[in-house]
Amino acid sequence: MTFDYVGRRARLAELLPAREVHALLVTSPVNVRYLTGLASSNAAVLVRADGTALLATDNRYIEAARLLDVPSVEAYEVADKLTENLTGPGVGIEAAWMSVATYRRLGEGLVPLEPVVELLRAVKDDGELELLRTACDITDQAFADISEKIAPGITERDLARLLDNRMTELGADKPAFDTIVAAGENGAIPHHAPTGRELRAGDLVTMDFGARYQGYHADMTRTVCLGAPAGWQREIYDLVAEAQRAGRHALTPGAGAREVDAAARTVIEDAGHGSHFRHGLGHGVGLQIHEEPFLGPSRTGRLEDRVPITVEPGVYLPGRGGVRIEDTLVTREGGPELFTKTTKELLVL
Repeated sequence: MTFDYVGRRARLAELLPAREVHALLVTSPVNVRYLTGLASSNAAVLVRADGTALLATDNRYIEAARLLDVPSVEAYEVADKLTENLTGPGVGIEAAWMSVATYRRLGEGLVPLEPVVELLRAVKDDGELELLRTACDITDQAFADISEKIAPGITERDLARLLDNRMTELGADKPAFDTIVAAGENGAIPHHAPTGRELRAGDLVTMDFGARYQGYHADMTRTVCLGAPAGWQREIYDLVAEAQRAGRHALTPGAGAREVDAAARTVIEDAGHGSHFRHGLGHGVGLQIHEEPFLGPSRTGRLEDRVPITVEPGVYLPGRGGVRIEDTLVTREGGPELFTKTTKELLVL
């Protein structure tokens, strides 16, 4: 897949004058990859307001860097190298990524900035959407392939391993994050880490997982029931499904992040379970599993077109269990495009 890295850097350069800087020192590894194509554990890129740029990395990655469309220099202390010849104030830095020690060492003239590259990354181009679509296809297929193995007697940990292995067999780089499998009472813990607890008849089982494909992350959650659901299980499942549907329908370009969250949250609150939905509604996905924008009661900003984002309401009843339903979607002018297509009907296994 070929990306327009020059164009990405040019769009970033256009944002710098309004922030009163003439260059931005990018030290986030993910942002360096987005702007240059170099995936590494030690690199930085200086992007100037005129659109020119200089990449620095160490001897482990310098040969790969020299194949890219941006000039590069070799150094271990990459931030020092890129700032050594800069004069005058007005060089922006990524405040969320640079350590205090490095900031002090580099001297005066550096301007800590709130996320800038992350705002560009939120809106995806066709190539990025295609990679993300493939990651979601792998995620859907992995679930379909292991569904028959979701049965009493298998442990949470073994089920997570089956999902992880199947995603890799289908072409994933690796799982997009640590897979969550939460059975029975553990389903009340939104980010439960799988254990040796065996699945039992009557359990609700929540699985939160996704594939990473060529760097792009999918995210999907499904909750199934082992045997006929009890009344309370069906009640909260149907409630979460209704809230998730409301959240999906609210995903339109121009919608406020707080408003989209409220569309789903109000459904749950009106049913008396507001205290049992304890996290934000969703988050952007791309080169990171959690990236801008974020949907939540205190989030600001408005959605743009072509933004991949999750919608994942849940109801969690301490000591009993829980339900979460999550999809990855993309905002579109005509309505959101669904990337994860596994049924949201309650599967009784």
